[in-house]
Amino acid sequence: MKQSSQSHSLLIHGGRVIDPAAKVDALMDVLVRDGQVAEVALPNKIRAGADEKLDARGLIVAPGFIDLHVHLREPGQGYKETIASGTAAAAAGGFTSVCCMPNTTPVLDSPEWVTWLRQPQRGAIVNVFPIAAATQAGKGAVLTDFRALQRTGAVAVSDDGKPILSETTMREAMRASAEINFPVVQHAEDTRLTQGCSMNESPTSFRLGLRGMTDLAEAAIVDRDVQLAQQFNGARLHVAHVSTAEALKAVRRGKHNRARVTCEVTPHHFTLTDADVRDYDTNFKMNPPLRSASDREAMLAALADGTVDAIATDHAPHAPHEKIIEFERAMFGITGLETALGLAITVLHLRQKISLARIVELFTAGPARVVDLRGRGTLMRGSHGDLTIFDPKKRWTFDASKSKSKSHNTPFDGWALTGKVVATVVGGRVVYRTG
Repeated sequence: MKQSSQSHSLLIHGGRVIDPAAKVDALMDVLVRDGQVAEVALPNKIRAGADEKLDARGLIVAPGFIDLHVHLREPGQGYKETIASGTAAAAAGGFTSVCCMPNTTPVLDSPEWVTWLRQPQRGAIVNVFPIAAATQAGKGAVLTDFRALQRTGAVAVSDDGKPILSETTMREAMRASAEINFPVVQHAEDTRLTQGCSMNESPTSFRLGLRGMTDLAEAAIVDRDVQLAQQFNGARLHVAHVSTAEALKAVRRGKHNRARVTCEVTPHHFTLTDADVRDYDTNFKMNPPLRSASDREAMLAALADGTVDAIATDHAPHAPHEKIIEFERAMFGITGLETALGLAITVLHLRQKISLARIVELFTAGPARVVDLRGRGTLMRGSHGDLTIFDPKKRWTFDASKSKSKSHNTPFDGWALTGKVVATVVGGRVVYRTG
């Protein structure tokens, strides 16, 4: 997002600052000047004036939230979402930075398309960091030019939506990753085992007469990729939307062996299970699919114990004609930017007793580390002036019809949630405010 060059200052006072990267959790005031954090001090200790003031009493003031996994659908699929509408939804959800996936039309596999996506004409109101394709046209065969993509502004590579099935190609990707310190993001699914499947293999899939995906289809790819990452010193593997207990075991092994392996979990996977797929409602159809109750429990434990590095939404907007059809024909995916915080507070904090500080870390410092967003994910002096201000006690009901997204394919329409974004600040300027 391009910020105005005109000088501007913002004082956020009276809030509880939670900044896990800086090990801060206290009542503090924050001064942002000219797009950067200028000062964080005890209440009423900042003497400098400000052009704008924001009263944060009773609220949490956090570093700007970062979503590692969104689909903004441009270029080529603007009927589902645009960069402008998607980043408006991100701001409403408290996200100041989003990493967008490359499975667009055409695939984001060249420096030219990375440059196009980052241009001001796209209308982004939050920071957009492209994740480019790992292979040409996302076909899983010939690697793209990682170095050129990185130089142009891509923060990682991935064929998301499709896995890199070839072990030879993935080995080459890990080698290239190690050479230039560049993350490879893998959608872990052995599609040879999931062809024609539309949900998790379970008693529910049997009852509904739907072909189910096994845990092995995810776990086998994660296990293979972790082993490949361990073969190259410095190779960086990020496992997208982990959903099974078995895949988590492989991630843990990689971390234990000091491989540079990270992972993310989505709000729908820590909230729902395959038993929620009732009456063929396609708003519960996503990939990876909703899993068993024991898999969900494993996600919750890993979010609490530090195994998981980030909460990511996998925001996947679709038009009505792509979802309001037979379950097996419907597109995979749901929107998620505007419900992520509410689900995290409601499910993780209130029900699972995970601390607010840990939840903030999963939205800020954790994702910033995964893709090296230096100067973000923290409020340390000199960092980017991106902040998320939220009320952890605010009760509200999500109304999908009022979403900022162009698409409304969500299983959470009408859900009562606790925890609401009050203001989103990007580069020192308020880009979203409730009311």
